[in-house]
Amino acid sequence: MPDSPRPRRLRASALLLALALPALGAGCSGSSEPVTLTVLATSSLKEVFGEMGAAYAQTRPGVRLRFEFGATPEMADRLSGHDPGDVLVTADRASIDEADAYLAEHRRTIAHNSLTIAVGPGNPHRIRGLHDLTRPGLRVVVGGGTVPVGRYTRQVLANAGLTVRWSSEVISARAVLDLVRAGEADAGIVYITDLRSAGVAASSVPIPADLNVTAAFAAAAVQDGDHEDAANAFVAWLVSPAAQKLFHKYGFVTPPAPQ
Repeated sequence: MPDSPRPRRLRASALLLALALPALGAGCSGSSEPVTLTVLATSSLKEVFGEMGAAYAQTRPGVRLRFEFGATPEMADRLSGHDPGDVLVTADRASIDEADAYLAEHRRTIAHNSLTIAVGPGNPHRIRGLHDLTRPGLRVVVGGGTVPVGRYTRQVLANAGLTVRWSSEVISARAVLDLVRAGEADAGIVYITDLRSAGVAASSVPIPADLNVTAAFAAAAVQDGDHEDAANAFVAWLVSPAAQKLFHKYGFVTPPAPQ
């Protein structure tokens, strides 16, 4: 007896459903979609992170990095807004600790740095060391007391037993350097790596090692972000040999071990 029309229609529907299910599963996986991580970073990392973005893309082709640079307090303030980013990178551990409520558990010290005195090209005011910053009439600019470079600067001056009457306080090491480069300040204290970025537009007066500090640059993923796993993977990569080689290239010092 020939099949009735109804069973034939049921078998055809079942066959179409079986063929459609694998395609639906592939479409829902989203595995082919690239992930874009927004990295909020201190402006003192602009040059090295510019190269790291390309290096990371080679090892994680499915992840794109979008860097936003600024003063550490400005970047940390983003965490409480509607667009907190995925990774925070600061110029000190204190700033990471202050943002604790917004960050994932694992934090890394990714690089070390130290300070130097930035002066105009050729050192026109003949500044020889920290003590000369106390000279009357000298326009000295420093980081504010609540920003990383300002905290480090005050430690250095305390180590030297000096009181400096600076003419202005600014929000970052790059802001200090910009004023010196523009001739609006005679001297300022910045990270050694910042001087490298200035080229011939500024000169450096070293700070003795026994008076200097070790600046610890730190990174952490934003907690409960859209891409927290990918963000944690990038933070872990920042202490890998490939990343540390790039930090060395730009004048940073490698931490003794991942922290």
